[in-house]
Amino acid sequence: MLFDLHTHSTASDGSLSPRALMARAFEQGVTHLAITDHDTLAAYDDLPAGRPALVPGIELSTSWRRIGVHVVGLNVDITDPGLRAGVQAQQQARHVRAATIAARLVKCAGIDDPLPAVRALAGSAPVGRPHFAQHLVDIGRVRDRRQAFRKFLGDGKAGDVRRHWAPLAAVTAWIRAAGGTAVLAHPAHYGLTMTRLRALLADFCAAGGDALEVVSGRQDAGTTARLAALAGEFGLLASCGSDFHGPAPHALEPGGAAPLPPACRPVWDSWS
Repeated sequence: MLFDLHTHSTASDGSLSPRALMARAFEQGVTHLAITDHDTLAAYDDLPAGRPALVPGIELSTSWRRIGVHVVGLNVDITDPGLRAGVQAQQQARHVRAATIAARLVKCAGIDDPLPAVRALAGSAPVGRPHFAQHLVDIGRVRDRRQAFRKFLGDGKAGDVRRHWAPLAAVTAWIRAAGGTAVLAHPAHYGLTMTRLRALLADFCAAGGDALEVVSGRQDAGTTARLAALAGEFGLLASCGSDFHGPAPHALEPGGAAPLPPACRPVWDSWS
């Protein structure tokens, strides 16, 4: 079996439609796929049944001590009223956040209001920072998306707006009430010291968190070993995913992340 429990489609900031993503995952040998779009379940509205087996999922935005973090919900009931209400609240937060980011970019980057163009880029998907990054590339303000995040949108920059998100305990509660497993996503991406990461994990566990994404995308073996040890230390299940957003020169394909270390208890063991 090959699990990829963290991917994105055009329902949020991915470049492939849900159906195209599912087909590509199948071609890569994935047997169990979770499409975990940001703060939306829209990818599941029109997906056919069949291989690879779909694990309904979502990636919810929240914050911890003024740091933006993400919690993936896996194996959720996508019809659950509480989860649906939570998603609606997150969507509203995204609308307000997008307007705030746009206003800040006008002020700090000296550009015309980017909101209409960014909404056009997003289409029916929720507006996210990658859409702002692409607009900054399109108007020649930066060379590429990476520079857009480094100068304007990354942690601590003008476009880093997180105050509108629901609290950590709320998003884990939505996931668990929908019968799902709450997973702290890509923990190595937050730039935390080991001491602060342990503090985050302690608060995550206290909030009802179930699992840690021990393998996320292209990750070195040392990081994976440290995260596996933390999962064991905190009694957390282990998850893995490519964090695939679309084909790119250096991007992993669906299913391309390294396997979980043998000492980990995989998150899917809790679903049987």
